[in-house]
Amino acid sequence: MTNEQLASLGGGRVAYLKAMRSEEVNRLFPTAPALQPGLQLFALLAADGSPIAVTNSRDAAVANAMQQELEMMSVH
Repeated sequence: MTNEQLASLGGGRVAYLKAMRSEEVNRLFPTAPALQPGLQLFALLAADGSPIAVTNSRDAAVANAMQQELEMMSVH
């Protein structure tokens, strides 16, 4: 499977959560405001890695996915 084929999986219906530190947020969300260093955050990402949302609560990120009718996948 090519990288392009892998990125297209899910067709906008699949997402995953990525735990991250606040220092990493601007890499995925370039327009995000400056955040206090050391915060534990959760990014909701599309199957192709495109950022959807970032929050300080795993539950809020999952709720966002459910609201958008996205299927959550586990990525290890």
